[in-house]
Amino acid sequence: MNLRIVFVLLGKTINLKINMLENVPYFSYIISAFIGIGLAAATGFRVFLPMFVVSLASYFNWIPMNEHFEWLAGLPTLITTGIATIIEILAYYIPFVDHLLDTVSIPMATVAGSILFASQFAELGTFPQWALALIAGGGTAATISSGFAGIRAASTATTGGLGNSMVGTTETAGAGIMSILAMAAPVLAAIFAIITLIVVIVFGRKAWKKLRSSKSNSQKL
Repeated sequence: MNLRIVFVLLGKTINLKINMLENVPYFSYIISAFIGIGLAAATGFRVFLPMFVVSLASYFNWIPMNEHFEWLAGLPTLITTGIATIIEILAYYIPFVDHLLDTVSIPMATVAGSILFASQFAELGTFPQWALALIAGGGTAATISSGFAGIRAASTATTGGLGNSMVGTTETAGAGIMSILAMAAPVLAAIFAIITLIVVIVFGRKAWKKLRSSKSNSQKL
């Protein structure tokens, strides 16, 4: 069979399945939730990178943006988040500065995650929109951010900071991958976000416990 015919048939099959899914009740809300969770998880890794990706995509009309969040698609937001992204990424490779950033990254990630999650539910009423955004979006971002803060602190305590660059690189890569997945494959993004939450909670708790035990041992000495 001609390869072109195969792709045409495959495309028609995919379009048919999408049209069938669109008839599922609340399907648009489900997809919006997947996108929101993916973007919120991305802000848990890096605060500004996901916002820059969303701003870039909406600025070039690659993704639609609700009128209440049109400021995300504006050139000032694109430039500001782009500069902030570069500064944030580089700052995490500077000793001591990375820990200073961790003290403010958790609340900032909570705000950023809430905003990006809320941008997917602009048609809801104000209260349910932001309540859902704060709980699901902000909670996801804060959990991942605090987990990596604990992992970085434990890395400093056990490796003298030598392993911090690896932690920082992992965070940047995670933010970029999750941001793109959230817009290109929201179902996969949601699955990866849940897996990330579980992994971060498990390893984050272990890291904080290790850090506390090392501090108590040093105080005893």
